[in-house]
Amino acid sequence: MTLHRCGSISAGSGSLDRRRFLCGAGAAVVSGAVFSGAGSRWAALHAAEAGGSQRVEGLSVPVRALTRSPGFHWFAYYDKLQFDPTNRYCLGMRVDFEHRSPRPDDTIELGMIDLADGDRWIPLGTSRAWCWQQGCMLQWIPGSQTEVIYNDREGGRFVSRILDVHTRKQRTIPHPIYALAPDGRTAVTCNFSRLAALRPGYGYAGVPDPWADQPAPKESGVHRVDLVSGKAELIVSLADLAAVPFESEPFGDAPHWVNHLLVAPDGKRFVFLNRWRSGKSWRTRMVTARLYGGDLRIVNPWGMTSHFIWRDAEHILAWAAHPKHGTGFFLFRDRPDGFVEQIGKGVMTADGHCTYLPGNQWILCDTYPNKGSRFQEVYLYHIAESRKITLGRFASPEAYSGEWRCDTHPRLSRDGRWVTIDSPHEGGRQIYLLDISKIVG
Repeated sequence: MTLHRCGSISAGSGSLDRRRFLCGAGAAVVSGAVFSGAGSRWAALHAAEAGGSQRVEGLSVPVRALTRSPGFHWFAYYDKLQFDPTNRYCLGMRVDFEHRSPRPDDTIELGMIDLADGDRWIPLGTSRAWCWQQGCMLQWIPGSQTEVIYNDREGGRFVSRILDVHTRKQRTIPHPIYALAPDGRTAVTCNFSRLAALRPGYGYAGVPDPWADQPAPKESGVHRVDLVSGKAELIVSLADLAAVPFESEPFGDAPHWVNHLLVAPDGKRFVFLNRWRSGKSWRTRMVTARLYGGDLRIVNPWGMTSHFIWRDAEHILAWAAHPKHGTGFFLFRDRPDGFVEQIGKGVMTADGHCTYLPGNQWILCDTYPNKGSRFQEVYLYHIAESRKITLGRFASPEAYSGEWRCDTHPRLSRDGRWVTIDSPHEGGRQIYLLDISKIVG
């Protein structure tokens, strides 16, 4: 390791010296040498478990806290790029309160954690467009070594900011983003105001929905955003979705919305959930379309789909309901009623946030808090052997429920050797790093 030869980080401003950043970017930063100096931090949770701690159990890998008080830290969703291309810098968000809905004047701080420098928190900016479950969509831009993107609010509308974490050069896109295409030049997005009203915890406060009184407005739905020109185009409207009948029941005046957008690995199509109110709950269809509009496919029409991930450009893994197979993780082909097979039958038995490791031999997933002890399990599943390895179970106190719950949302480093989670088991949500390299090789 030669990181000590590079420049320094200014603790006061959070700025990153160019020579040090590029040196880190050019090196194999995530190596044993980087983490071997953090032995005491790796050992802390294991010592707590051995001492009878009720906060964590079943640890099978080294774990260390990346953030700590003052403040509460988290990254949020599991399908965003949290690690930079070198796996040295890890994004996060900081807030000074918990256990209530965000208000329009609530601001969060954005930052990145330097894993090679004592887990130093480097401030990057702030945002006034955020939620507990998905934050402000902070993530690295695919194909960029130094740029991140996140949502904000400006002049009575939601926008997105592209920031170079080295130069601090920033530009504003006049639309928010939800998910990025692999080319880093295109995004898809939805109506975050409508989402805030119909699915609290996922939308943003501060901007009213112009079509709040309409069940399926033709002006709202999914937009494609050009991150170069800043232009946006509606490619799937709520009216389009409501025009496709649901076999089990008529829609009536039920309000529709879209959520959980994700672009396919080849950048040609994207998947999302079409949801609508049904009594006191909602129903769901998993839908795909071309990134440039058209060819709408109802991949799972059976009324319930939860978390999902693309396995490749033609297949989607999702926790869903199927009339012949009940509920479980199912692999769908990207086609109408595209059921292929059940994954993890009898092993992956609960809804969770799923991600394929590089090579598609392993799946990383978690669970919601179990009844009684309220432990959230984070685990790996080996597909060929139908084998589950528990990485750890982390306590989630009762106060972390509903809109402001703290799901672990496990996320992978770019090389698949490290996992980060959000967890409140030590008295407030913080970000933790798990080393899975000895399991996955």
